[in-house]
Amino acid sequence: MSDAKPRRRRWPFVLGGLVALLVVAALLFQWDWLIPLVNKQASAALGRQVTITHLHVRLGRVPHIVADDVTIANPADWPGGGNLATIEHLRLDVDAMAYIRRREIVVPNIEVNHPVIDAQQTADGRSNWVFPSSSEPSTGPGPKLGNLRITDGTAHVVVPRLQADFNVQIATKDTDGKESQIVASARGTYAKQPITAQFTGGALLSLRDANTPYPVNLQLANGLTKVSLVGTVQDPLAFAGADLKLELSGPDMSLLLPLTGIAIPKTPPYRVAGRLDWANGVVKFLHSTGKVGSTDLEGDIEVDTRPDRPVVNATLQSRLVDLKDLGGFIGAEPGDASKGTKRATQENGRVLPNDPINLPKLNVADIHLKYRAARIQGRSQPLNNMRADLDIVNGNVKLAPLSFGVGGGQIAATIELAEQSNQVHAKASIDFQKLDVDKLLVSTGVARGAGTISGRAVIDGRGRSLAEVLGGGNGELKLYMGAGGNVSALLVDLSGLQFGNAVLSALGIPNRTMIQCLVTDFVLQAGTATARTAILDTDENRVGLTGTINLRNEALGLSLRTEAKHFSIGSIPTPIGIKGTLGAPAIAPDLAEAGVRVGAAIGLGIVATPLAALLPTIQLGTGEDGACGAMMAQARTPPRVPAPPARAPARRTRQ
Repeated sequence: MSDAKPRRRRWPFVLGGLVALLVVAALLFQWDWLIPLVNKQASAALGRQVTITHLHVRLGRVPHIVADDVTIANPADWPGGGNLATIEHLRLDVDAMAYIRRREIVVPNIEVNHPVIDAQQTADGRSNWVFPSSSEPSTGPGPKLGNLRITDGTAHVVVPRLQADFNVQIATKDTDGKESQIVASARGTYAKQPITAQFTGGALLSLRDANTPYPVNLQLANGLTKVSLVGTVQDPLAFAGADLKLELSGPDMSLLLPLTGIAIPKTPPYRVAGRLDWANGVVKFLHSTGKVGSTDLEGDIEVDTRPDRPVVNATLQSRLVDLKDLGGFIGAEPGDASKGTKRATQENGRVLPNDPINLPKLNVADIHLKYRAARIQGRSQPLNNMRADLDIVNGNVKLAPLSFGVGGGQIAATIELAEQSNQVHAKASIDFQKLDVDKLLVSTGVARGAGTISGRAVIDGRGRSLAEVLGGGNGELKLYMGAGGNVSALLVDLSGLQFGNAVLSALGIPNRTMIQCLVTDFVLQAGTATARTAILDTDENRVGLTGTINLRNEALGLSLRTEAKHFSIGSIPTPIGIKGTLGAPAIAPDLAEAGVRVGAAIGLGIVATPLAALLPTIQLGTGEDGACGAMMAQARTPPRVPAPPARAPARRTRQ
């Protein structure tokens, strides 16, 4: 009993010693002792080396943390090593009670002093700003960030695939009586074009008053293309609750490819504006309106960014389309308000477009477009309206249908394009459904007519341009017109050099000739189009076309012959040769045959009597009618793609 009492008196000394040790440890403790642990945890989280040189912590309900000389290295295997970013001072306020109570990471204030970022991408597409994803999925909410202040920030961005190399200056600016703003400016090159940009946004991020959305003002110029984005975002980190107006303008929509990733043919100057929104990985450009040249445009575009290849869904319409604005869609140069559409000049004098069909540009996204044009206008054109349903999937293009109204009829096409061995495999079928002849002829400015033309064409070819596809393709073209139509007699008579009838027709006597049938049947094999049947059968004449068109070199080898169906005097039915090329056709009568007839007439006039001189110009007429039935039946059969012509077997040489 006597020994227990002294032992109980030792506890105060032991407890006091422990308290004293804790006090001394607290006085001597250096936060820098935790730097190895902090570096290790940060490096593991980012998947690359992270280091700091000094760590300062001021404890409290909202601890204040300061990290000096923060360095985030490039990936370990990055060519040349180096750092992604360095920060002179990083200051954070962390709400400790929010983490203790709700396991939420809340950072009310962030201060970044003199950050320097070197963002690079290699030629093979690797980016040093992409961090490896964690193997453990996050189960809690993301961090909530409050006021962000940046002092003297710079960034250098190099992206070879985008041909981009530009510098960014970023800092926080205080405004009188208002919350601070983040101001950034960029200057350099993008897609080989100069780029300048100015961005102004709010300094607060996710910890915002719900009634005070985050302001955004971006003004960007890439070459001659200008982009304006102005409005607010409710949640800037998730880009949710956007109320933004996007405006695009420039001299040519094809220049938008580097900015949008969507290939668009050449267009005249444009200006389009609409509302930009974002929700669940889908970017929406809604209620857009604008003009492309003289053509109005409106509709909605949605881009789903979640798949590996983004999916674009667009519904667009125009009240009025000016055809000269669509020149780029057919390989021509688009016109403007004062100039008509003209085809790009080709040094070789060819007519068929030889611009490369570049399908890899279309492989960056899958596109589904529905376009409607209520009315079409243009110099000397017969079209009423337009409809196009376009699908681009895995880089393969399908238009089904592409249709145009012509009077009470229409042209409806299905077109498919697929890349094969650095070429494009093109397949198309085109239906001509009761096309108004008068509307077609009026567009030429030289004749009037009546009736309707129907038929169909098919084509299957390969090449790097439309010229190559047609120059080596196979297919058929069939057109037909039944009885009841009529065309200007002047055109028919002049085609046969019927001088007397031509004069009478020019005087309006008669001013029309009725058509029994018009049948055109061309076969295309290995780029050569041959007229199997080409007949215009009228009450007075039968006009036939024979020969070929070589689409490889655009050479013409055609002949027109007119035969009178009734007795006539004063006609020299000489064949008309159509030679030359599509770009420079040469039209002339067969001088040899015409010379024989004219010489005979002159000889008879001298030797015999003037009446005898008319004998070589007399046509007794074929007297044939009703021969159209068989030809019309053949023309109505569906066309097919013929097999390429068989090659002749190689000759064997004698030994």
